[in-house]
Amino acid sequence: MNELKDIWVYLSASPLLHLTLTLAAFVSASAIYRKLNMNPLVNPVLLSVIAIVVILHFTDTSYDTYFEGAQFVHFLLGPATVALAIPLYRQFERVRQSAISILVSLLCGSATSAISAVAIAWLLGASPVSAVSVAPKSVTAPVAMGISEQLGGLPSLTAVIVILTGIIGAMLGPLILNLLKIKDWSVRGLAIGTASHGIGTARALQVNEVAGAFSGLAMGLNALATAILLPLLWKLFF
Repeated sequence: MNELKDIWVYLSASPLLHLTLTLAAFVSASAIYRKLNMNPLVNPVLLSVIAIVVILHFTDTSYDTYFEGAQFVHFLLGPATVALAIPLYRQFERVRQSAISILVSLLCGSATSAISAVAIAWLLGASPVSAVSVAPKSVTAPVAMGISEQLGGLPSLTAVIVILTGIIGAMLGPLILNLLKIKDWSVRGLAIGTASHGIGTARALQVNEVAGAFSGLAMGLNALATAILLPLLWKLFF
């Protein structure tokens, strides 16, 4: 046992261990996801997060130590986000024809997301700091954390809520849209991207390219709209 402990201590000092752990967790979760016919309730991001948290807990590994290796994956989030422009470009004509509808839907969705989050927080007795921290829950994490910090919220709490929102949206969004009998892929993608940012967009891309394109568009525009409107509304009413 002592030898195994010494080996673990040696390996844990290498950033490559946690990079490998991250990739292995996601590959394994994706295999389970495909095995279960891509059931949204077994979202690979959720399974990966659970697996990594369990491993870090039982190995007594701090997040800072883990992130030394995982930061390489984190860096790739930027290029991956930019790459979403490719399916969007392919659907450019369709986006142009629906520009007004997209704009109205996006503004309504952005406002509904922020207002409902704050309202629920108030009803549950949350402090103003907690309320403003959850307001940008449907915005991609870097932007949401920046908005939260600007308004006096807790960026760490915002990050957790944003990730949970994305996972829940990716899991339940398609099911809710099916229940509402919404079949247009552009509408489905716009709804998922507005509500559950990058994680939802990744799910939409797996299902349909049109849905993925509109979801990526909604994710970007929702981040822009929320970054502009939420600080103005918060200062005006609070």
